[in-house]
Amino acid sequence: MNDFIGEGWQAILHHNNLDNFDALWELQADWFEPPNERRGGWSGVSRIQLETPAGETIGLFLKRQENHVCRSIKNPIRGVATFLREFKNIRRFQELKVPTLEPVFFGLHHVNGKQRAILVTRELAGYQPIVDRPQENPALHSIEARRSLFSTLAELMRRMHADRRQHGCLYLKHLFMKPLAEGGFDVRVIDLEKTRQLLSQKRAIFRDLYTLSRHAQGWSRSDCMRFFLIYRQEQHLSKEGKQLWRAIAAKIESKRSS
Repeated sequence: MNDFIGEGWQAILHHNNLDNFDALWELQADWFEPPNERRGGWSGVSRIQLETPAGETIGLFLKRQENHVCRSIKNPIRGVATFLREFKNIRRFQELKVPTLEPVFFGLHHVNGKQRAILVTRELAGYQPIVDRPQENPALHSIEARRSLFSTLAELMRRMHADRRQHGCLYLKHLFMKPLAEGGFDVRVIDLEKTRQLLSQKRAIFRDLYTLSRHAQGWSRSDCMRFFLIYRQEQHLSKEGKQLWRAIAAKIESKRSS
C-alpha cells in the first residue's frame, strides 16, 4: 500500500523534512519506552516534537517496527505487521465515529527482505488515562461527573460493539479522558493492535466488559453497577442484564482464585 499522510499534515511533515518513510525511519529519537523484541523482530515508540510552519509545536508519537508481526488465519506464516492492523483499526474507528488517536503517517515497506512499518499519531495533549480510583481525581469527585464520564465511555463502546469489534485489551490505561469546558468529557480509546471483528457481537461485549471490570479494581461496586446499567441503557437490570453481570462476576472470581 502507498504511504498514508493524514489530512493537514503534509505541510507540517515537509516543514520538518519528515514527509517520507526513509526520513522518519532514520530519525534519531530517544525511546519513550524500551523496545519490544519478539520472534526475531522489534517494535519501539518515540515521542517527538515538530514545528508547524506558523512556529507552533506539536507532540507526536513515532512508532517503528521491523519484522514484528501477528499471525492470523489469512496470514498464518508470514503474519501481518502489528502497526498495519492498528492503523486499519484506527481508520475503521474513525468511520464508526469512535474517538481514538489521530493518524499522521503510516507506511509499510519491505527492505532487504525485512518488513518495516511506521505509524505516527498525534499526542493526546491535555488528556489523561481514566484512573483506577475515580474518587481520587478532582474532576470525578461527584456522582454526576462520574455518570457523565460513564455515559461517554458507554456510548463509545456501544458503537464499537455494534460493529462486532472487540478491543481485546480494554484496560483503563488505554482509555484517555479530558474534561470539556462546556461540561462532560471527551474520551479516546487507544492501543488498537489487538482489536478485531468477531462473528458474535455478544462475545465482543462480554470480553470487553469483563476485561474492563476486572482491571477497574479501584471502582466501587456502585460505580461498576452504575456504568453497567448505563452501558446496557437500563434503569434496572433486566433478565439478560443479570445473566451478563453474573457471568462477568463469575469469570473475575475464577481468575482471582486460580
